[in-house]
Amino acid sequence: MSATAPRMAHDPVDVLIIGAGAAGGAIAWSLADTRMRILCLEQGDWVKPTDYPSNGRDWEARQLGEFNFSPNRRASAWDYPVNDRSSPIKVANFNGVGGGTVLYAGHFPRFHPSDFKVRTLDGVADDWPIDYQTLEPFYALNDRMMGISGLAGDPAYPPKTPLMPPVPLGKAGTRLAKGLNQLGWHWWPSDSAVATQDYEGRAACINLGHCIAGCAQGAKASTDITYWPAAIRAGVQLRTRCRVREITTHTNGMASGAIYFDADGREHFQPAEVVIVACNGVGTPRLLLNSRSAQHPEGLANSSGLVGRNLMFHPYAALNGYFDDPLDGYRGPGNCIWSQEFYETDRDLDFVRGYTFEFTRGRGPVLTALAGMSGGRIPWGEGHHDAMRRLFNRSTGMVAICEDLPEAHNTVTLDPDLKDPDGIPAPKITYQLSENSQRMLAHAVARGTEILKAAGAWDVSSEAPLAVGGWHLMGTARMGRDPRHSVVNEWGRSHDVKNLFIVDGSIFVTSAGVNPTSTIQALALYVADQMKQRLTDLFD
Repeated sequence: MSATAPRMAHDPVDVLIIGAGAAGGAIAWSLADTRMRILCLEQGDWVKPTDYPSNGRDWEARQLGEFNFSPNRRASAWDYPVNDRSSPIKVANFNGVGGGTVLYAGHFPRFHPSDFKVRTLDGVADDWPIDYQTLEPFYALNDRMMGISGLAGDPAYPPKTPLMPPVPLGKAGTRLAKGLNQLGWHWWPSDSAVATQDYEGRAACINLGHCIAGCAQGAKASTDITYWPAAIRAGVQLRTRCRVREITTHTNGMASGAIYFDADGREHFQPAEVVIVACNGVGTPRLLLNSRSAQHPEGLANSSGLVGRNLMFHPYAALNGYFDDPLDGYRGPGNCIWSQEFYETDRDLDFVRGYTFEFTRGRGPVLTALAGMSGGRIPWGEGHHDAMRRLFNRSTGMVAICEDLPEAHNTVTLDPDLKDPDGIPAPKITYQLSENSQRMLAHAVARGTEILKAAGAWDVSSEAPLAVGGWHLMGTARMGRDPRHSVVNEWGRSHDVKNLFIVDGSIFVTSAGVNPTSTIQALALYVADQMKQRLTDLFD
């Protein structure tokens, strides 16, 4: 926009939500029954199911290109770059309606009760200001809205009742389960955000097998097809291709709205009585730090100095086993079973906390060839085709999702030079693996190798940490009761700015050893419920 172009102003709304992903969709839907004027700004756009790679045979090439996990590789018009050169784990996200749920695998575990009390139980990090029992009804509500499949009775959890039968184990899951049985280790069919039967207008899974490149069938629950249609029917307005530059404030320090750029680069101001940030553990601190003002010189809601600190990923150990017999290949949802044998702290080990094994299926032909050639299992020239035949449809494996403890030196800051297409400073990631995480990763690789060998694998490959595994972005605007040591209170309201709320993974106190989406959404529903209960004194 030119320096003389006028800033476009809009009629005020009661609630402005920034971000239309997992948390933004959930809180928009929940608040809709208040009949307040609610608007969500999303910097990405709707994705048509017909545009997903799973509609064509070139799905692997498109998954590695325009639907890549990495915004730096994808580089679409509505992405923002991330300087993650100072991190062994690279950021993965997706900007658009549905956010990361568009490209996630749909693995849908809850936190364990112990995850909220790690200081009390294990003497590390901090306890959450809430517990599992507080979130349990919101976990259940979210399961209904997203449509979760699974099997009741998992001894690793308190009782919970999935809505649909579990994803079938298939050849790979059955083979891996037998290996776990031989070792005497826990396993259970995964809770999965994949419909195994027709559910709420979503068709059942037909085993396209390309879940992480978007589900053209609509069987995988992403918030663009679950929460958002319901929220829009209830009167919520969703405005796409709106990149928010900063949250503005009144002279009294309260939030007044947001300045954003539309798809044509024109600048707008959207006034609001309440602002809710749902931009993930990197996007949220980036926005708050870009919202400096005379009232908030260190960034919005940052009197504690903790905005952008305590970044947690989930360091992933990835293992793949090669078998003599044909398996499922890439067909079927990627997550069929999990094991939480090594989830809780074991004092006989050299690390605290633990991890989940999430078992996967195989790779498509392109990724099989790339992995085989890079690992030396598929040669160039003579023997190339025979080696490919020995690997394709004959591999399966797992990832270990390792709990990452919060450390203040792991940060999201503003890059002094890198900017997005609208000139807004981009985030810079500075992150180091802790010794605890390194020991946990080594343990996961050793135990995962045992499982694959017990299941009959003739060879095993591994990568730890998985460099492209930065999907789970947590901890950079943590919740707590003490304003000196947290950014938001126990129900998501900023300590500094009483009409500002945060509902994404940035408010996590600890990361647990499971995928966070279920907990992110349960927290968003919990915060919405707290807001509705306190409408008459919301800012007191």
